[in-house]
Amino acid sequence: MTDATTILDRVATAAEHRSIAESVGWHDAFDWATIADSLAGSTFGVVAYAGDEAVGMGRVVGDGVKYFYVQDLAVIPAFQGTGLGARMLDQLAERIAEVAPATAFVGLFSTTEGAGLYASRDFSSGDMTGLFRLIEPTSRDANQNG
Repeated sequence: MTDATTILDRVATAAEHRSIAESVGWHDAFDWATIADSLAGSTFGVVAYAGDEAVGMGRVVGDGVKYFYVQDLAVIPAFQGTGLGARMLDQLAERIAEVAPATAFVGLFSTTEGAGLYASRDFSSGDMTGLFRLIEPTSRDANQNG
């Protein structure tokens, strides 16, 4: 199936992102009202197509210099196990190597199912522990700056 796919160098649209994300069970993983703005803040990305259907996506966020984070790498179930995820990850890694002026730190969070893919591409926890926190927005007064 991977021979029938094309990987484009661009960030997924909000509609493509939602379709692919929901196909892998990420129904509640995103705030759909803000996803377009989130995608616009990406450093770069890839979208895989089979014919006229978006079947995979991945993007990179970060400072574009030293720190890069792989975000939202996903392949619809019909194309999982074909090597498409690895191809997209490799393309993102190549792009990071092209833009980083020095050795880059590339981080990510993985689902249990995706851990093998990342390990096969030399990602490891090393001596670090990945942590995260969700922070709710404060209400903003219309008279405040920012």
